Amino acid sequence: MDQTKAKLIIREATVADAPAIARLSEKVYGKADAFTRAEIRGQVINFPEGQFVAEYEGKVVGHCATMIVTADLAFKPHTWEEISNGGYGRPPAEDGDVLYGFEVCVDPDYRRLRIGQRLYRKRKELCQNFELKGIAFAGRMPGYYRRKRTYPNPADYLQAVKEKKVRDQVINFQMNQGYEPHGILRDYIPNDKESGGCAVLMYWTNPLAPRDTGKSIPGLKERVPSSVRVATVQFMMRRIETIDQFEEQVEYWVDVAADYESDFVVFPELFTLELLSIDERKLEPAKAIDKVADYTERFVEFMQRMAVSYNTNIVGGTHPTRAKIGGGKTEIRNIAYTFLRDGSVHETQKLHPTPSERRWWGIKGGYGANVIPTDCGPIGVMVCYDSEFPELARHLVNQGALMLFVPFCTDERRGYLRVRYCCQARAVENQCYVVTSGVVGNLPNVENMDVHYAESAILTPSDFPFSRDGVAADTAPNTETIAIADLSLDSLLTARQSGAVQNLKDRRFDLYRVEWTQAQG
Repeated sequence: MDQTKAKLIIREATVADAPAIARLSEKVYGKADAFTRAEIRGQVINFPEGQFVAEYEGKVVGHCATMIVTADLAFKPHTWEEISNGGYGRPPAEDGDVLYGFEVCVDPDYRRLRIGQRLYRKRKELCQNFELKGIAFAGRMPGYYRRKRTYPNPADYLQAVKEKKVRDQVINFQMNQGYEPHGILRDYIPNDKESGGCAVLMYWTNPLAPRDTGKSIPGLKERVPSSVRVATVQFMMRRIETIDQFEEQVEYWVDVAADYESDFVVFPELFTLELLSIDERKLEPAKAIDKVADYTERFVEFMQRMAVSYNTNIVGGTHPTRAKIGGGKTEIRNIAYTFLRDGSVHETQKLHPTPSERRWWGIKGGYGANVIPTDCGPIGVMVCYDSEFPELARHLVNQGALMLFVPFCTDERRGYLRVRYCCQARAVENQCYVVTSGVVGNLPNVENMDVHYAESAILTPSDFPFSRDGVAADTAPNTETIAIADLSLDSLLTARQSGAVQNLKDRRFDLYRVEWTQAQG
């Protein structure tokens, strides 16, 4: 008999699964309480080995999310928001010894396939593979709302279930899987009315756990290089006669960065507007921006080729691009293109056009803010004015970004300092590196691009492992040049765990969080 393909498989989730998992979560919980694609990407990036999906005939029908935490964190009072990092998950703790599960959901149309049971078994395999002490999670108690009058104290209800005086479908299922109740977590999910906002802290002891494993837990340090070399180009705008001259100018700087074996080279915002100087006539702003959009396809193909040829990741500044908005219509958006050395291309739309961009060129605000997985760790891109909105940087760091790249274009020193000060703040509050790249020079025949001011920089958090002033490298004002620095990802991750201050660990999820609307543009 011929072999046939398996219908049901349990496998590790990938970033590409985010849309399917988000749809499943919305089907199970409703739109208001579902995971967003960004949260799922964060889970996978933070701990890829701990995220699983059940796939039936190619369709995602189950999802399981886990983290590695310390026993102290797992067993002390906490809420779902606090321990799950707002749904984005956490990188494995360096001294973590407990696998913590914060999500299991199954498509209601496939519940007869014992998918939940399979996902629980996968968690146990993971726990034993990493030689952890056990598995903890907070389980729902949906039968509680019907018996709240009889058991006003949820701990009494749990005791009644343990003594088999009362049956709770979820608690009984989890106990049958070998988990032992370890008390009640109040306000774990406040809007879970069926459970009275409470949850049962469950724990499974790994019978194969050695007393002292000495085994390294696969944290971010094991998945990213210890250091990354970054180059930022301060690009000189000048009059040119052909597009070949522009490409020669760009290739020169890519070649310089590659000679220094840079992992990343970043170009400024709107540096492709130099192409408008080819035209002898001074075009009206609307016509000019429409004309430069004609170069999009050639620009993307050229930069993609440069990234592969010179074996470096290129954050290719921004380029005005026609975006489809439905009904056969388009609008101009300011889009940052990132070209990875494996040949892939990623788009990041500028979300906040400045008043002058809207007035002069009719540029519209874009949508989305997704982290970009690279061979040097996850990165995020914010375009100029976007860096002045702290929610955006936090959203990218929540997804796992270690470095943020900020192409910018400012006309005078005050505008430049707004970007500089805000980028330095983003580096401090998110404990990440921020790399800025600006244009200098002038284009007298291009409307609204006549003068520029820039001091491109590579910025760090402000703590002992980093540069004294939080500046790894910067450039002289208004000079065509390049700045290069080695950035220690080991030091960054250590600072997040045990720095003089720990901004990410010390967030108050009981008071605030950043919520991202999943909009399509």
